[in-house]
Amino acid sequence: MKLKYWIGLLSILASSIAMGHGMSAEDKARALNAGFMEYIELGAMHMVTGYDHLLFLFGVVFFLTRFSDIVRFITAFTIGHSITLVFATLYSIQANYYLVDAVIALTICYKAFDNLGGFKTYLKMKSPNLMWMVFAFGLIHGFGLSTRLQQLPLAEDGLVFRILAFNVGVELGQIAALAIMLFLLSGWRRMASFKRFSQATNGLLMVLGLLLLLMQLHGYLHSSNPDEFPLNKDDHQHTHEDMGVANSPLSGYEKRFDLDAEDSVNGEVETEGREPEELPNSASNPHAHGDGEAHVH
Repeated sequence: MKLKYWIGLLSILASSIAMGHGMSAEDKARALNAGFMEYIELGAMHMVTGYDHLLFLFGVVFFLTRFSDIVRFITAFTIGHSITLVFATLYSIQANYYLVDAVIALTICYKAFDNLGGFKTYLKMKSPNLMWMVFAFGLIHGFGLSTRLQQLPLAEDGLVFRILAFNVGVELGQIAALAIMLFLLSGWRRMASFKRFSQATNGLLMVLGLLLLLMQLHGYLHSSNPDEFPLNKDDHQHTHEDMGVANSPLSGYEKRFDLDAEDSVNGEVETEGREPEELPNSASNPHAHGDGEAHVH
């Protein structure tokens, strides 16, 4: 029984990290002629594959045992994210979604820090009112949901209808995710391992939040500086390789060679009579990165 709950708990964490929650090209295509039920489905799938939202909810309910407390905190979170989801989308309030998701990652770190007793232990202060903090974080999470929803081709006709349908789907997805979390946690709490590993679990939750923060900041650099940090997979790897070469001790090696036009015949460098250490790096060998097209530097 113990192994069963551990496997289930780790499956939630692993799947939440592996699955992103951006709007795919398929979702955008479906949204062109989507009706009420389709938008409900989009909202539900967006929530159950939203690793940041799930990790935050996991932190919120981790130590809650009374049903009334669970209802109060989840209601506060739901009201918060519904407000910003609806109004930010309706009035086209936008921000860089990488930065919004970076703030959401910080909310995960905050809840893990709170669960670890960080305020009392390290800051020597009482934790802020959790109800208001969950509501405030719900506003931030709702804005993150809105940035994703606004990636869909939303027509003015029936806009409110679509937003509300998407929000209904988000709530249904949230209920489904919470049901699984609470089932696993309720079973785990009956075991002696819960007290032993609860601190470690919340420590892991904080680490995951920090990793998500770094991932979103990395994405922001690529979106704000597309020339220096291209999003294309092949160009992306290419850029990081070039940055590594530029920062290496041998980065200026080839600059010591001034190749005249007569040194090159049909694009090939004339090497006769040169010592091996004088030869520049071969830049004409075609190669590829991953599944990218063959190219030369």
